[in-house]
Amino acid sequence: MAKPTIFIDGEAGTTGLQIRDRLKGRTDLELVSIAPEKRKEANARRELLNSTDVAILCLPDEAAIEAVSLIDTKSQTRVIDASTAFRVNPQWAYGFPELDQNQARKIAAASRVANPGCWPQGFIALVKPLIVAGLLPKDTTLTYSGISGYSGGGRKMIEDYEAKGDAASRFMPYGLTFNHKHLPEMKYYTGISHDVVFQPTVGNFAQGMLTSVPLHLSQFKPGTNASLIHQAITTWYHGNRFISVAPLESIERATTIDPEALNNSNDMRLHVFANEARGHIVLMAIYDNLGKGASGAAVQNLNLMIGADEAASVSLAA
Repeated sequence: MAKPTIFIDGEAGTTGLQIRDRLKGRTDLELVSIAPEKRKEANARRELLNSTDVAILCLPDEAAIEAVSLIDTKSQTRVIDASTAFRVNPQWAYGFPELDQNQARKIAAASRVANPGCWPQGFIALVKPLIVAGLLPKDTTLTYSGISGYSGGGRKMIEDYEAKGDAASRFMPYGLTFNHKHLPEMKYYTGISHDVVFQPTVGNFAQGMLTSVPLHLSQFKPGTNASLIHQAITTWYHGNRFISVAPLESIERATTIDPEALNNSNDMRLHVFANEARGHIVLMAIYDNLGKGASGAAVQNLNLMIGADEAASVSLAA
């Protein structure tokens, strides 16, 4: 049987490079590339986009839309798109296999898969189980914040941070117009009624992220406590290969609560912190913005689509 052929359109970018690094040692698939001088030639790209088994698009939104338009309607090429262009398009499978118990099967059978954004995955992973369990009403107004490595800003931000060295901003809030491109994704896949008040931050480290959802117990169904919240999230991800839930414990701090703790992996760790006397809850997610948040997720989705082991090469070798 012929090996599936994989074309990464945009392989020179941050996400594309990390996908290629993950796949380069694989013997069960064949990576095909376009000559550097032809990367912007529509005909050369069209040929590969129509002749490979899976095209992984690591492009800006407009370029991704153009790439999809270059694929003939009769082509057998399947697509994984890492841009935001198709993430809330119901004709595309959302590439977060842990979304629910059926999502991995949907991805495996799909011809079009929209890879999730890094920021939305933490929010969706924390909030959706509570919505489905009926503990958190859909019309609750929620806030979401966190810190991510500067690699999430793409090549320009990477170059700026690395050029500035010690003078680079150590903590740079952004999205302060509250019109972030990830808002539709977070609302759509959790089923909440209102847009999230989302305030992200870039830190002076290359990759990794830590995100949090602060809540009051009064926002939950009456009678809900920290144990029920933790149980609902733990049950949702029971037996999952990549998402784990830390024990519910009262701790002031821990060295593992670190945005870089899971770098180069496809793992995500979820936490529930609570002070029931005050009625305060914080849900927290730790993962790699370039791993589970981008390239690792893309490889996981590819594995599902070609029938490979879901965990094959999803992490970078040490």
